[in-house]
Amino acid sequence: MAIRKMMKLSSFTGFPEEMIRFFLALRLHNDHVFFMAHEAEYKQYVKAPLYAFIDAIAPAMLSIANDIEVRPAKCLARIRRDTRFTKDKSPYRDHMWLLFRRSGEPREASVMYWFEISPEAVEWGLGFWGDNRPALDALRRRIVHQPGAVSGVLDGCRLPSADLALYGESYKRMQVPAAIPEELQPYYSRKSLYIKRSGVPLSRAYQPDILDLASADMIRLKPMYELLRACADEGMSE
Repeated sequence: MAIRKMMKLSSFTGFPEEMIRFFLALRLHNDHVFFMAHEAEYKQYVKAPLYAFIDAIAPAMLSIANDIEVRPAKCLARIRRDTRFTKDKSPYRDHMWLLFRRSGEPREASVMYWFEISPEAVEWGLGFWGDNRPALDALRRRIVHQPGAVSGVLDGCRLPSADLALYGESYKRMQVPAAIPEELQPYYSRKSLYIKRSGVPLSRAYQPDILDLASADMIRLKPMYELLRACADEGMSE
């Protein structure tokens, strides 16, 4: 099925340049007084376009897994930051991101797709939120005992590639078994793991076809989502 046919008819026509102007202004005046004076701009130029994007991409996400959360209010990050456990006490985000993950599941334990837009970049991808040792241990077991199946997942996602690359920290002292195929070795010692598209010009975000590009990548990574989802479920069952 063509990606465009899977999408909802929506008001998404690309992200407005005013969104980036708002982020830059908030970066310079990151305080409650400024935000409250410009809250209407946030709602019009940031929240509404991101809600429209979520609504438009929702059918593609549900084609990957029917338990993925696609309600905009549950997917979009809050503009107000939680500053309790960070040295940066800036009260508001100067960028925004959204997550697609299993409904009702805490992000720390989940596999998720994400999309992020900032004054510097527009990026998206798939992976874990931070370190998820139980899930990555389960992935290591699969790499050891089912290397052909894991390699098949990479082939199905056309990985590695120049447009979608592997990121995340690795354990410096973890030994990679010599028998593991070369293409799987970068995945074995990961402390954190995600696959990301970067290098997309910010100007592309202003065009409606950013939706097509992001959706195509999300669907392309479906075999990897299913693999990581199975590893996360196995990790949580231990």
